[in-house]
Amino acid sequence: MSRNPRNQIYPATEDLPPGRGGGALVRLWRARSELLLLGGLGVLALTFLSAVANGHWTPFVVLSSAVSAPAVTKLGRNWLVAHFWCVVSRHRLQRVCLETTMHTRAGRIPLVLWITPTVTGEKALIMVRAGISAEEFEAYREEIAAACWARTANVYRHRDRAQFLIVEIVRRDEVPGTFSPGLERLYGNRSWVALRSELEEPPDLRTGVLLPRLAA
Repeated sequence: MSRNPRNQIYPATEDLPPGRGGGALVRLWRARSELLLLGGLGVLALTFLSAVANGHWTPFVVLSSAVSAPAVTKLGRNWLVAHFWCVVSRHRLQRVCLETTMHTRAGRIPLVLWITPTVTGEKALIMVRAGISAEEFEAYREEIAAACWARTANVYRHRDRAQFLIVEIVRRDEVPGTFSPGLERLYGNRSWVALRSELEEPPDLRTGVLLPRLAA
């Protein structure tokens, strides 16, 4: 049976193993962004209470100014919005893995190691578990796009290490001259292979191309 988004990878006579949320450390890792935000708000609240009690407002003013400074500029607001969508997409990717067959028989889902904003959406670096491959993510490409509230999704596999893949979440068209707000360039371009031929980069026309010589 060929692989497609509607086919199950398990036998028809076998029930789909339910996905599980993972242990305490896994849950903490998945909620790291929210925990850091709560920690920052906690520090800000403690600084405010200390200023009220002791009358020393300088630390609170400096800290609150540093926190609110990004919201003043357009670049800062765009950065905040882009990273907000990174958090949303990470949780939605984890949810779609739980709701589909992109988890192991033990219920473990792939690890979202890193996610960064791009000019068109987000890119997530994922390490799959044993029994899962990049081709399965490609099969569930439409489900991923729908779960992330995006236009479409593209999947790229690492050339040398098949356990690593990139899921590109596309939300909008690329505007020429737009600067990427994330660390997309750290992923590199030549290390990844598109699973669809239409996503492959065209050849570099600046280099010579050897053509076969026809016999006279």
